[in-house]
Amino acid sequence: MKKLIILSLLGVMGILPFRAAAQISLNINIGSQPLWGPVGYDHVEYYYLPDIESYYYVPKQQFVYLDRGKWIFSRNLPSRYRNFDLYNGYKVVVNSRDPYRNFDNDRRQYARYKNVRTQQVIRNSNDKRYYVVKGHPHGMPPGQAKKYPSRESRPQASDNRGNERNNRPNEREQRGNDQGKKGNEHGRGH
Repeated sequence: MKKLIILSLLGVMGILPFRAAAQISLNINIGSQPLWGPVGYDHVEYYYLPDIESYYYVPKQQFVYLDRGKWIFSRNLPSRYRNFDLYNGYKVVVNSRDPYRNFDNDRRQYARYKNVRTQQVIRNSNDKRYYVVKGHPHGMPPGQAKKYPSRESRPQASDNRGNERNNRPNEREQRGNDQGKKGNEHGRGH
């Protein structure tokens, strides 16, 4: 009985390691991010688009922009932004609730990113984490990117035992190599 009381006290005081592990939370929404989103983020709520002073809400795939003093939520940008290229414009990740309520601050803070064209976007990334994004050139169904072995981890034919097949890439490897070449033609966005 004494051992149980001591263990309970240690757990309440936070000394036992299992308590800390229970509080770890992982929030990933890579598959929801658009192809024009910047690489490097596992979770994104909003993008702020300094060039057009608007936001994009990732979970609902909606643009959020001011129109006559009111915030509009829409799947499409208004016609006044029809020439804006989402793939080239800079995107600032904002993970807060209703960031447009802080618009004046965001506009001042991120004004220096207007006309900046150096971000690499998901569409041009060869990072396997982004292969689950709908429309990605290396596109795979969700969950499959983790199962597909990288070229580095695949066994290579290190000896020639007279089996010519060991020295030729199989159909899946060749298809992967061809797709990799296509992905490199897009440029990096740097």
